[in-house]
Amino acid sequence: MSKNLVKDWMTHDPITVSSDVTLPQAYWLMIKNNIRRVPVLEHGQLVGIVTLDDLKRMEPISFAGLDMIQTSDMLSKLPVRRVMTEKPKTITSSATLVDAARLLLKHRISALPVVDDDKLVGIITESDIFRAIVERGEMDLS
Repeated sequence: MSKNLVKDWMTHDPITVSSDVTLPQAYWLMIKNNIRRVPVLEHGQLVGIVTLDDLKRMEPISFAGLDMIQTSDMLSKLPVRRVMTEKPKTITSSATLVDAARLLLKHRISALPVVDDDKLVGIITESDIFRAIVERGEMDLS
């Protein structure tokens, strides 16, 4: 049996954060774990996703009129819910890699939280799909 499904290539039980985690906490969690995005959960339910790019987009210009110290202080207290993508596109673990790739392309995103029965079970990224192509040595993933 060939491994064509999301469940065969996704990261199971991904690192997550709550929506009240601060931007610096989320940033250092991603850096420490060498990841570029984390699903955001509230009461065990997926409510968003935050990426390194989301965090980097929070520039001091957003706080015009404040000096650097005030801006730094404000940014250090902001929760990820202020910058996360709410209600992210998701996929099920039984979907094919082609289905996942199509969703990534259609929505111009780099990752999909994997949700089964309203529970986050994993995350699949464009890198996971590239890895599947390379490891399988073929392009037919349908």
